[in-house]
Amino acid sequence: MIIEFKVGDNAVYPGHGVGKILAIDTKEILGTSQTFYSVQMVETGMKIMIPKNNVASVGLRPIISRQEADKVVGILKEKDVKIDNQTWNRRYREYMEKIKTGSVYEIAAVLRDLFLLKVDKELSFGERKMLDTARNLLLKELTLAKSQEDLFGEDEVKAIFGIEG
Repeated sequence: MIIEFKVGDNAVYPGHGVGKILAIDTKEILGTSQTFYSVQMVETGMKIMIPKNNVASVGLRPIISRQEADKVVGILKEKDVKIDNQTWNRRYREYMEKIKTGSVYEIAAVLRDLFLLKVDKELSFGERKMLDTARNLLLKELTLAKSQEDLFGEDEVKAIFGIEG
């Protein structure tokens, strides 16, 4: 499936979060004409050029729909979850792999698991940093997919995102 973006569209780049398509440029590289999406990351301001024909392989995707956002909130609210009791560094590697997939559902599962783990015990520095990363990656996309009133209408969701009521 080929995903097409227009200038001004929001898109998600795995591991970096939400970006805005600033331009669609064609450049000649080694005698071959290639079209690139010029994407500016919202969080950091970093600009990335992604070849149009590499969009699928790098995982650039549109913002999730309202229905998908509802499913993400459902994942975040699950309480009956078996959390891995392996060593923190094993868990860290496993969670990092999930975040790198760029799947909003995987990132939601990591955020939920770390949030629930934090209730039981002190998180390592790496896990706290990962909790923040997962929170930031999800928050921007969810607020674009749903209204803030819908998203933060429930205390448990506010708590996960560290938003004061």
